[in-house]
Amino acid sequence: MTRVAAIDCGTNSIRLLVADADPATGELVDLDRRMTIVRLGQGVDRTGRLAPEALERTFAACREYAAVIKEHGAEHLRFVATSASRDAENRDEFVRGVLDILGVEPEVITGDQEAEFSFTGATKELTGRDDLAKPYLVVDIGGGSTELVVGEDHVRAARSVDIGCVRMTERHLVHDGTVTDPPTPAQIDAIRADIEAALDLAARTVPLEEARTLVGLAGSVTTVSAIAQDLPEYDSAAIHHSRISRDRVREITERLLSSTHAERAAIPSMHPGRVDVIGAGALVLLAIMERVGADEVVVSEHDILDGIAWSVA
Repeated sequence: MTRVAAIDCGTNSIRLLVADADPATGELVDLDRRMTIVRLGQGVDRTGRLAPEALERTFAACREYAAVIKEHGAEHLRFVATSASRDAENRDEFVRGVLDILGVEPEVITGDQEAEFSFTGATKELTGRDDLAKPYLVVDIGGGSTELVVGEDHVRAARSVDIGCVRMTERHLVHDGTVTDPPTPAQIDAIRADIEAALDLAARTVPLEEARTLVGLAGSVTTVSAIAQDLPEYDSAAIHHSRISRDRVREITERLLSSTHAERAAIPSMHPGRVDVIGAGALVLLAIMERVGADEVVVSEHDILDGIAWSVA
């Protein structure tokens, strides 16, 4: 066993995994897994820069994670940063802050690398299951971007497209600094048009129509699963490898897009940091299911974070 730590810093959240990894058996044993909503990508789509308050929220989470990593005595740490820090003009400021706190430089990875990590994390434990046909289509709906990856045991084709839940919300639902609540039909149509254009782009390089099992990752998808199961609180064990039908995803998406902030916040399994962006995230999932003809989505709690951990091990 090798004790490793992995940090995934995305547009909406930053997450930590400390685990014992055994490459010989493919076993990854969690010691600590946590997530903090920091909204690093706040305003990036509009300004091209990371906001000072977003950087401070992220650095505060890094200080907390540094203490956890030290407590567990992890031998190796890898810090991966995704969409927001790829896009920002002042990303050097972000890199310096992380280096000062954690002693490692964040790797601002490409969309293709992001896809590889997501695929590995999501599918490594599905190997050998005869109830899930290959090839898999792994869909990682983040805050700034969505990765679509097709493969069997390894990635065959991947594409990252800019249709994350935060980006779609800020681009289409924010007016004078306030999220429209609930969104208008015209706003929903505008999000849908962006999603469809992005899927057209992805389909040029990723054979979406060949997928036999759709595997959905990240907070938008896991939250939809929690709502579908009517969970009294967020429960990772109940969510991991749950299956949600396309009809149920459509029903939940329509509910989220027609509800107010207060109504969404009252959902027991809803993280406060997702209340404003979950509608757009659910719509991305629904559009993908409709595009590829998936009758259901297999929801995975294991994703890019687990893939990063395996890359360290």
